[in-house]
Amino acid sequence: VQLVESGGGSVQTGGSLTLSCVVSGDTNSGYSMAWFRQAPGKEREGVAGSSNRGSNGSTKYANSVKGRFTISRDNAKNTLILQMNNLQPEDTGMYYCAARRGYYYDSLFAAAQMSYWGQGTQVTVS
Repeated sequence: VQLVESGGGSVQTGGSLTLSCVVSGDTNSGYSMAWFRQAPGKEREGVAGSSNRGSNGSTKYANSVKGRFTISRDNAKNTLILQMNNLQPEDTGMYYCAARRGYYYDSLFAAAQMSYWGQGTQVTVS
């Protein structure tokens, strides 16, 4: 399984970005998926997740992004999407897509339990 992120960039405070994560390889298995971010000097943290139930599944958000970020799936394109609105400087960091086979919700933000990771895409808000 390979995950490839795209869509990062530099935006001003209050701006928007849309991140995409394309899944290739074994796409027939069901995956729980999540977006993580890591700022310099900080631990990697989960920001939005989608358990493998239905086309969009059950979604989960970190408190810091609720109401601003939206996670969704385009199953036809094997793509996980993160729509980020009203971006703030504290949203700056490297954003990673991660996946794990099976149905998980409570542990969606447990980075150590994710099996597959993308290479990351940088988001800078100033």
